[in-house]
Amino acid sequence: MKLQQLRYIWEVSHHGLNVSATAQSLYTSQPGISKQIRLLEDELGVEIFSRSGKHLTRITPAGEAILKTAGEIMRKVENIKQVAQEFSNDRRGSLDIATTHTQARYVLPGIIKNFVTNYPEVSLHMHQGTPMQISEMAADGTADFAIATEALELFSDLIMMPAYRWNRCILVPQGHALCQLSELTLEDVAKHSIVTYVFGFTGRSKLDDAFLEKGLSPKIVFTATDADVIKTYVRLGLGVGIVADMAILEDDDSDLVALDASKLFKPSIAKIGFRKGIFLRGFMYEFIQKFASHLTRDVVDKAASTSSRAEVEELFSHIELPVY
Repeated sequence: MKLQQLRYIWEVSHHGLNVSATAQSLYTSQPGISKQIRLLEDELGVEIFSRSGKHLTRITPAGEAILKTAGEIMRKVENIKQVAQEFSNDRRGSLDIATTHTQARYVLPGIIKNFVTNYPEVSLHMHQGTPMQISEMAADGTADFAIATEALELFSDLIMMPAYRWNRCILVPQGHALCQLSELTLEDVAKHSIVTYVFGFTGRSKLDDAFLEKGLSPKIVFTATDADVIKTYVRLGLGVGIVADMAILEDDDSDLVALDASKLFKPSIAKIGFRKGIFLRGFMYEFIQKFASHLTRDVVDKAASTSSRAEVEELFSHIELPVY
């Protein structure tokens, strides 16, 4: 069994079982990959992939188990490389961040600009997706860090650390009826069509829970993953928007009115997570602390050394999180 063979099956499984695409990404030949996979299967005595003619069609049950271990080996190999790079040049490397549009658009620009200025030889890559996709990217090693509000807790092999609390606002055009109320209630909001995030995005669960607790059935007429898209449809008169406070820019959104909704919905917590066992380089610690100042190297190391999610929660239970 060769390390190269394990890399091939791992990469093929992450390229939709497309051997040609895998070969292209690894700068090698398709027949060479196919041959090595067959040699590995012959050695192990099981099929890792089912086939239809020359095409791979699915991962077998045995393949699923083998790929899980292969993934762990690939991550350990990557850790070895990271250790070597840290000692050879602690200011050069790469950093992959998986996050949502809201974080990428409204929270991270200043942090990333500062980071890139301080670490010009670190290649930084941002991957955007749904919270579930973001968590998966961190769990399988595609990304070093996952930054999101939802779904991170679904992956037991991620260390999740709270970064900050955030609230929502009700977004309406100027002169809207909701602007005339002295005190805004959920009942008032529920009388109007609503434009907000897709379920599973940017604290949407807290929004749904709030209406449910009041016995209200809001008329959600349009959902999107992007706050800028939501604002566009509020401007078109499709409904009132419910978005994260952080998504409102004073200059760009001066034609809209943001009504405080912090008393209507419970605050949500944005988190930054990484997979257990990852080797954190010096610049990675610095990025985490720039994102959330209370996440010092010592605190991050303590979180990484915990053995359960309950221990992580206990570690942060006495920390007053900042409000974004």
